[in-house]
Amino acid sequence: MSNSSSITEFLLLAFADTRELQLLHFGLFLGIYLAALLGNGLILTAVACDHRLHTPMYFFLLNLALLDLGCISTTLPKAMANALWDTRAISYSGCAAQFFFFLFLFSGEYSFLTIMAYDRYIAICRPLHYWTLLDSRACAQMAAAAWGSGVLNALLLTANTFSLPLCEGNAVDQFFCEVPEILKLSCSHFYFREVWVVMVGISLASGCFVFILFSYVQIFRAVLRMPSEQGRHKAFSMCLPHLVVVSLFVITGIFAYLKPPIISYPDLDLVVAVLYSVMPPALNPLIYSMRNRELKYAVRKVISWMFVNIGKFPLFFQK
Repeated sequence: MSNSSSITEFLLLAFADTRELQLLHFGLFLGIYLAALLGNGLILTAVACDHRLHTPMYFFLLNLALLDLGCISTTLPKAMANALWDTRAISYSGCAAQFFFFLFLFSGEYSFLTIMAYDRYIAICRPLHYWTLLDSRACAQMAAAAWGSGVLNALLLTANTFSLPLCEGNAVDQFFCEVPEILKLSCSHFYFREVWVVMVGISLASGCFVFILFSYVQIFRAVLRMPSEQGRHKAFSMCLPHLVVVSLFVITGIFAYLKPPIISYPDLDLVVAVLYSVMPPALNPLIYSMRNRELKYAVRKVISWMFVNIGKFPLFFQK
């Protein structure tokens, strides 16, 4: 039997066996990746440059866009390179780094989704105290806590997972190195350490989920008591994008991390992994800007500025 000390590389799951389908997957994921880079880049630029968006809600959205960019950049480029060059290999250190950064960014994103639920709770349920409870110092502290908790969670889980002896080969049944698939390769007599690794992640995720759930129970109670239909519509418009993102994030994450190991459908697992690791970074900019006039206006200004300045480049080079 092999162990972790003799493993120098892992073999990731290939999207397809034929060359034509591999190139098709490369083109598809390249399009998704470029859309994610463009969408999140526009949000980052719009929030940073438009002083009207310098509010707690958009500050947290800016952090979420940064995490989305990092998250999709951790998994997709390697998968695209493997599809393009018809290979499955990733080095041991590369797998560990991918494992760490994905957990760090994934945990940080979940933390910011929790903070954004609190932001909406304060805005709707305690509007008169909004700027007192969410001043610049409080926002900075919450952001630092979210990033810091992501680092600590990723360090803890990465160190414990990769310290387990690996006796089940080096083939990872996923297109990137994720927790359930690496744990499947560990020795069976280290079962309790595996359970401990999983339970730490579940405990942290459950705490965030309970907080989000409690926040929205209070929000819906407050909204339903509003006498104005326009006020209720505005409140629901504020919460709907966040609810859509959280629902996609939580449902696919639960399926990927909490289903019993004996239930394994590789094709379905692959689809779920794409849904929770690839699609949110690409769709979040669209979801958050769809019903937000201020953000749409700021993004349009950024796009107009880009086209105006790009149009000047040919004149510059002609000189």
